[in-house]
Amino acid sequence: MAERVPERLDLLVVMSDQHSPHVLGCAGDPVVRTPHLDGLAARGVRFSATYCQAPLCVPSRMSCLTGQQPSALRVWTNSCVLGSDVPAFAHALGAAGYDTALCGRMHFMGPDQRHGFHRRMVGDVTSSYFGGPGPNFGHVPLSTAQQGRGSVEISGPGRTSYQAYDAEVTQAALHYLHARAQPAERQPFCLVVGYVLPHCPYICPKPLFDEYYDRVDVPRLPAAYLERLHPAMRLWRERRGVDERTDEEVRRARAAYYGLVTLLDHNVGRLLAALEDTGLAQRTAVVYTSDHGEMAGEHRMWWKSSLYEGSVGVPMIWSWPGRFAPARTVSAVASLVDVAPTLLALGGAPALPNATGHNLLPWLSNRSGGDVPDGPQEAYAEVVPGLGLPPARLVRRGPWKLTVHHGHATPQLFNLEDDPHELDDRGADPGHADVREALLAAALDGWSGAAIEETLRRRAADRQLLAGWYRAHTPPDPDYWSIAPEYNVFPEE
Repeated sequence: MAERVPERLDLLVVMSDQHSPHVLGCAGDPVVRTPHLDGLAARGVRFSATYCQAPLCVPSRMSCLTGQQPSALRVWTNSCVLGSDVPAFAHALGAAGYDTALCGRMHFMGPDQRHGFHRRMVGDVTSSYFGGPGPNFGHVPLSTAQQGRGSVEISGPGRTSYQAYDAEVTQAALHYLHARAQPAERQPFCLVVGYVLPHCPYICPKPLFDEYYDRVDVPRLPAAYLERLHPAMRLWRERRGVDERTDEEVRRARAAYYGLVTLLDHNVGRLLAALEDTGLAQRTAVVYTSDHGEMAGEHRMWWKSSLYEGSVGVPMIWSWPGRFAPARTVSAVASLVDVAPTLLALGGAPALPNATGHNLLPWLSNRSGGDVPDGPQEAYAEVVPGLGLPPARLVRRGPWKLTVHHGHATPQLFNLEDDPHELDDRGADPGHADVREALLAAALDGWSGAAIEETLRRRAADRQLLAGWYRAHTPPDPDYWSIAPEYNVFPEE
């Protein structure tokens, strides 16, 4: 049973964009400097096997907000729109009397830019309209923020609008927290702070780049790795050109990514300090996570849109001083769809009718460290990688992780206890036929790559028409955030 919450419990949800679960001091990375997130983990509970439901911004975020899988929502790509008739955790908390505020990024597509939030401070770096503008990087090519070779080729020390955006988001969130701490404020709040870092461009302030350049390693592929690789992943690598990157490009991009993670940690630290300074810390439950991971050079791969651990895994830390178990790591499988049910249980809010996630409170309040019955035993995720690559779905159950690629008879199969780096694919091994067939049946239950491709194909014409309407009329877009291109300084000497 969850502990009874106090008369007023405030909630702070911090979601970054593209943070690898491995690039975190408390997760064992010996190089990265993340003192504030490490401190949050020391005061709370870190889930070390957390999966997003889609390693891509929009479907992952919509799953987290609603507690539902992407296929249930029919949201698979960054061009998909979450229906306004689908309740999110902000709706439920609002119904329970919470002031729900969104500060920063959430990557909503379509005219509904609230989905239950009472207010929004600082818009988003991407337009809500099809055909609308993307982020403004001035003279820095937009390709540096996308999943292509340009983001690794053009990397190093400098400043971008993403860094300015996160600074403005932080400042607005601090203003909100100080206002809510006033004695006259009786209404509990749920503040969701959405950061865009450490999303590429792999460009970070020069002092941070210099700090990491000589310290990061350059990952190597095992002998004959590409020859043994699943054909779907060989095609993934070909379409994105990752095998053409030089060691110097890899080192430079990794150093910048590590610097961006430290910059993110700095911003999170300012939020946590504000909770202490305002006296809100003791009555505020905090969760930190990210929408998806980042390969950051693992397997000599980058970005998201694959179902390897670095891409589909995310950090997740919960802290509530005096109430949640301190300095505890939970290895049980967890998912971003678990965030909504847990927040609603904390806030005493009504459950989301179609959510499939689990309430994690038994793990958070269990100080004995033992197993918790009736919790999640497996995780699912799916991806539509784009570039003509087939949809894929994974299921994680115990140590086993299976990924099925639409159009390929043989899946990938890894035992993560024996092979945490996913280098020994046992998908074709007859000695593991039983576990393969069981997981394959689970992965395909209610999921069809062919149906997803057909649905997205039919939607493409709709998007083209809507984009043409936008270009003809350029309607107001009050939730779009833009900065003067002069802020973008690259390279920085």
